[in-house]
Amino acid sequence: MSTVSKKRIWGWMAFDWASQPFYTLGLTFIFGPYFAVAAAEYFLNSGSDAEVAKANAQSLWSSGQTVAGLLIAFTAPFLGAFADNSGRKMPWIAFFSIIYVIATAMLWGLTPDGANVIWILVLFYVGFIAAESALNFTNAILPSLGTKDEIGRISGSGAAFGYWGGVTALFIMLLLFAENEQGVTLLGNAPLFGLDPEMREGTRSVGPFIAFWFALFMIPFWLWVRDDPKLGGKPTDIRAVAGELWETLKSVKDRKSLLNFLVGSMFYRDALNALYAFGGVYAALVLDWQTIDIGIFGIIAAIAAAITTWLAGLADQRMGPKPVIKMSVWALIVVSIIIVGMSREAIFGIPLAEGSSLPDIIFFVCGAIIGGAGGAVYASSRSMMVRHTHPERPAEAFGLFALSGKATAFLAPAFITLFTYLTSNNQLGFLPVIFLFLVGLFLLRWVNPQGDRDEWET
Repeated sequence: MSTVSKKRIWGWMAFDWASQPFYTLGLTFIFGPYFAVAAAEYFLNSGSDAEVAKANAQSLWSSGQTVAGLLIAFTAPFLGAFADNSGRKMPWIAFFSIIYVIATAMLWGLTPDGANVIWILVLFYVGFIAAESALNFTNAILPSLGTKDEIGRISGSGAAFGYWGGVTALFIMLLLFAENEQGVTLLGNAPLFGLDPEMREGTRSVGPFIAFWFALFMIPFWLWVRDDPKLGGKPTDIRAVAGELWETLKSVKDRKSLLNFLVGSMFYRDALNALYAFGGVYAALVLDWQTIDIGIFGIIAAIAAAITTWLAGLADQRMGPKPVIKMSVWALIVVSIIIVGMSREAIFGIPLAEGSSLPDIIFFVCGAIIGGAGGAVYASSRSMMVRHTHPERPAEAFGLFALSGKATAFLAPAFITLFTYLTSNNQLGFLPVIFLFLVGLFLLRWVNPQGDRDEWET
């Protein structure tokens, strides 16, 4: 492999390193739980009792995820088709990167009383849309980075590299910025730069921190990754792009393996995203964990994800992506069952002694499994998508992949919202996640382990 191609792969992997803190710190372990507590305080100040306020906070978070998911779903295939016709992905990545940096930096504005909670919710999910949209175009570069047998390893290595970025960022955040109830960081000091613990400024700095991290570590991407000048050259007017996209969509129904993969992954990725989005919220609202506790949980999960995802990439190269996906989804089903059956007071109806640490220990183990299995699912799913991708239409293909991952993105959050509302119970709100995993696993039966990319390459 030439030095130039190695640089291109490292530049491509830099995107995972730069963007992962949004998911690790923002969505799951720092900002998400802080948002839940601030939103619950807002509803409490509005007259709700404590349990209803917590349930409303979870419902608000999930409603934002629902709307954002739908917007991504219905724009991704069209944007991908446009990028393929023009042959240019880099300008789109740059455009969404600018939006991402601005939106995440402004998350600083969420005060502990939750007074501007709706505005911050909008900003967070604007950042989420930008991150996911940039990711779609970055994923579309993956097929050009190696052969079919190399793609699984490259995808796994990139995802693992990203998780190490998430771990590093989380360590920095916990050691220097995020404060606990006593107003000190994990090192026992006040937050850096004189940030006010009373106003949770250490925790709130997570937004500007994520923005700065992305801007800094995207530099290798901009230096070493370029659009392929041989691609593109097709009409880019709306009618031509829509016409080609429509033809592609119609062709999917005749491709049994691709259709079942897109629909199956739609369900299991939706369920996985729900676990990511609500894991920290669950820890804050059900187990009463503080920000630093959740952060340590996040470190364990992210380290497990980094190691397991790298190993999954090697397994993908050896066995193909399908067995890796199936094993990982089964692990996530077991974790989901445990989450539904566990609270601070009991496990599957068996009472615990007051102050028992068993729920904490179990949830730490669950976090490691979620991180490891989730990372493997992510890397191997995009590897499987490469096996179903037309070499000349990668952005459109990954746009369809995003559509399948987001078109029903409202399902898990909406079902969680509904079940949480009906039961007024945060644990039972997770029941639909198990069903979604099972449906996705069932549909994988009809997915060809080798995909159908070979049809164009022969």
